[in-house]
Amino acid sequence: MDLAILHYTVLDDAASMERLCDPAAEVSCHWLVGRDGGVHALVDEARRAWHAGRSRWGALRDVNSRSVGIELVNDGRTPFPEAQMASLERLLAGVMVRHPIPPERVLGHSDVAPGRKRDPGRLFDWPRLAALGLAVRPPHAPPADPSRLPAALDALGYDSEADAAARLDAFRLRFRPGASGPADGTDAGIAIAAARLWPCVDRAGRGS
Repeated sequence: MDLAILHYTVLDDAASMERLCDPAAEVSCHWLVGRDGGVHALVDEARRAWHAGRSRWGALRDVNSRSVGIELVNDGRTPFPEAQMASLERLLAGVMVRHPIPPERVLGHSDVAPGRKRDPGRLFDWPRLAALGLAVRPPHAPPADPSRLPAALDALGYDSEADAAARLDAFRLRFRPGASGPADGTDAGIAIAAARLWPCVDRAGRGS
């Protein structure tokens, strides 16, 4: 496994478990983390789980086959409880050691499916994970020419074939959750800094 993908379920704890264990739903994940911090193993990490759907990161199009999927019980409109975040930190740290997965390859569903998915959403605390080395957060960067943003998003791994507005929205959900309006110099500066630090290449050096 090369990626870890974080999701929210929209459903409550009981309904989330029922759906993720229902073969007819054709959706699954490796791990489910409840609002109370309970952690449930649903699919062995060595096996493919159906959590990412139609997704892409760099040249990698079969995200399901090369990622560990972690679902968080959350409706997308409320903060993630402390107990849930603490359990996620412990779980994710273990996943990253077992495979191993670098922090820049811990992604949200919105990162790999721009325009189609928005989870784990604008309320998810990415800076908290980054502070523990479980995700990335670019350092302060000066504004840059917005025309440079598309190339920077390509280099980071965002789907080059996705709609430009969808890519911008996905990027902002991750790095500027309060931003709105057309792409600006701040977006470009952050994306350029991130792409320089964490260009999306596979372990053989190919874009993937």
